[in-house]
Amino acid sequence: MYSLIVFLPLLGAVIAGLLSLSNRDRAAEIVTVSGLLLSLLFSIIAFANVAIGGQPETVNLARWISSGSFVANWSLRFDTLTAVMLIVVTGVSSMVHIYSIGYMSHDNARARFMAYLSLFTFAMLMLVTADNLVQMFFGWEGVGVASYLLIGFWYKKDSAHSAAMKAFVVNRVGDFGFALGILAVYALFGSVQFDVIFAQSSVIAATDINFLGYRLPALEVAGILLFIGAMGKSAQLGLHTWLPDAMEGPTPVSALIHAATMVTAGVFMICRLSPMLEYAPFALDVITVIGALTAIFAATVGMTQFDIKRVIAYSTCSQLGYMFFAAGVSAYPAAMFHLTTHAFFKALLFLGAGSVIHALSDEQDLRNMGGIWKKVPVTYAMMWIGSLALAGFPFFAGYYSKDMILEAAYAAQSGVGSMAFWLGCLAAFLTAFYSWRLLIMAFHGAPRASAQVMSHVHESPKVMTLPLLVLAIGAVFAGWLGYELFVGHDMKQFWGASIFILPTNTAMEDAHHVPSWVKLLPIVLASSGVALAVLLYAYWTSMPARIAAIFRPVYLLFYNKWYFDELYDAIFVSPAVRFGAYLWKRGDRDTIDGFGPDGMSAFIYRLSGMCSRVQTGFVFHYAFAMLIGVVVLVSWYYLRFKGA
Repeated sequence: MYSLIVFLPLLGAVIAGLLSLSNRDRAAEIVTVSGLLLSLLFSIIAFANVAIGGQPETVNLARWISSGSFVANWSLRFDTLTAVMLIVVTGVSSMVHIYSIGYMSHDNARARFMAYLSLFTFAMLMLVTADNLVQMFFGWEGVGVASYLLIGFWYKKDSAHSAAMKAFVVNRVGDFGFALGILAVYALFGSVQFDVIFAQSSVIAATDINFLGYRLPALEVAGILLFIGAMGKSAQLGLHTWLPDAMEGPTPVSALIHAATMVTAGVFMICRLSPMLEYAPFALDVITVIGALTAIFAATVGMTQFDIKRVIAYSTCSQLGYMFFAAGVSAYPAAMFHLTTHAFFKALLFLGAGSVIHALSDEQDLRNMGGIWKKVPVTYAMMWIGSLALAGFPFFAGYYSKDMILEAAYAAQSGVGSMAFWLGCLAAFLTAFYSWRLLIMAFHGAPRASAQVMSHVHESPKVMTLPLLVLAIGAVFAGWLGYELFVGHDMKQFWGASIFILPTNTAMEDAHHVPSWVKLLPIVLASSGVALAVLLYAYWTSMPARIAAIFRPVYLLFYNKWYFDELYDAIFVSPAVRFGAYLWKRGDRDTIDGFGPDGMSAFIYRLSGMCSRVQTGFVFHYAFAMLIGVVVLVSWYYLRFKGA
């Protein structure tokens, strides 16, 4: 059963891929959805056995790599951490598969799309069930390839294949750090097996390593290198630029990749490596700082964007920052709790946005929306639920998990923890602001779409709205149901050995005893953000433009995403393009081809041209040539034998 959880999506992907050759779209949809629903069912059973029942298990499939002393087995690790991720991945993915039947109904390559979705799910499941770093890297690269295929699914659009290439290249930067981290771990531990690494971490903590000519703490170097890999996959500050462009893929792709699966892989990896990272305090501080800066950076950008999917995408980036700084202060259970609740309400928001886009004839610009809430009541209600959960209002899922992260950051009683707390509070205010900005601009006010578009506005079919209802249940109840298990009194028993926290790192325990104002502040800030958005976009509708004009440099900084794309283009992309063009023209074309095949063929061509001019076809030319030959021959004979 455990193996079927992972390999059913792969089987569905293969069958759907074969069916796509004969354009059997309906059959591909049935196969892939059935496989995911079965995988979800088995994941629920596995969660009951492993996480609730406390019966972790490892399934050994085969010997994968054996080279000298290096051994990597193909094994599936099922502990509480894996069981939680299985529910998240298969739960969201199955809803996305069902939703895609309606959303992609007019596409002529539905079978191929469903095959890509299932392939992505398989790679993600392989990642979360990995029993060693190399197997994790296999899943890591698998989701990278699958995301490239999904983001660039509409490959005839220049923006789509450019976005796919950008995501692939930026992730390779992070993956290079991940690969170096794996090599560093193997050099230190002599193994890539998690159990071996975790058992020796306390001993290796006192070891130094020679890195770039410096003697540095070994675990700190390995931890930071591995975190660089997580930064790429989870779109943290510096390696985040691929995320907004990835919205060029179909909306179900956005929900699958940017809500619950690919972008959370980095958070999962950090939590998986907690037994090692706990002995690398500087690496944890780096994770905290980057996470906190990402949370506030993405929130500032999100409140100025007009593409409905990009607003939600930057929201994802910001929420991932919360998860990382939670892990950085050793509150791994809080990070995983927010990862789980976030999966439900963020997938709900993305799919809800897709329903809005579907209703408005593929319109994504908030400035061309408005006045549709009565025509799409189900979608409207679902977007409200998702926004309330995202903003962290009481009794919705995000309230329990996000507030626990902020309380843990405050309870850490460290410089980086305090910084994370205050930046996280400011990000909470901005999150509520841009969430209600989106709601008001998309659904309320006078219609800004054309009369023709408004005449076709309609609620999405049930195959699209039913997954929204399922995700909405998770967005409402996941926090309340999971609180005691994930971060409450049953936390240690629930997580068992899958998460390790040093006794000296007490932020998770102390989070339950912070002052009342720490618990209330995020709620007050979220309410203030909602109130400000309502005032500016529902009543004082001219104010946003006036504020943007008054603070134009700041507004442009946020609107242009802090100019990271322009900076990277100036520093890396343009020089690389110019250098590549120089190598192509001077190296490849002029040198290699010039002196190689092109040069030789040109020489032969010229030589044959000269020879062809000799063969004129006129008899008097040949007679003259013969006469010259006779003269040369006689002269040679005369000169040679004259002396004799």
